[in-house]
Amino acid sequence: MERADFYVLEGSDARERLKFACRVIDKAFGAEQRVLVWLDDAAAVQCFDDLLWTFAQDSFIPHEPLSGESNWEDSPVLLSCAGAPPAGADVLINLSNAVPTAAQSATRVIEIIDADPARRQAGRERFKQYRAQGIEPTTHNIGGSGAALG
Repeated sequence: MERADFYVLEGSDARERLKFACRVIDKAFGAEQRVLVWLDDAAAVQCFDDLLWTFAQDSFIPHEPLSGESNWEDSPVLLSCAGAPPAGADVLINLSNAVPTAAQSATRVIEIIDADPARRQAGRERFKQYRAQGIEPTTHNIGGSGAALG
């Protein structure tokens, strides 16, 4: 892992946090980066899979839950809560409450934090973990519209 970016949203609406993640994925996909989205459990993977199909009418992001048959050529965006692709990812978007082991094989990790107290505290703990690993995270404060992506 070379880089960790924390996007800090003003609001505490979990759905807005997930929509912001979709926009980050759309941008990474447009830059032809391989994206692994890490979630807490299989139910969260399914919900996020559904959201990626519907978040924007003018956008299509090829994606699928990670399985033994997944490959980057068919689906440059993979969703997981348990395993990582053997080749690693260009970008890992962490939507879980812990630093996944798959973060070590990603070039860049993106954390999206909102104002929910529990998610904010878990984000602080992950920030400390990245520092302990020798990565100095970069923080991006995102206003109400969530328009800024770096």
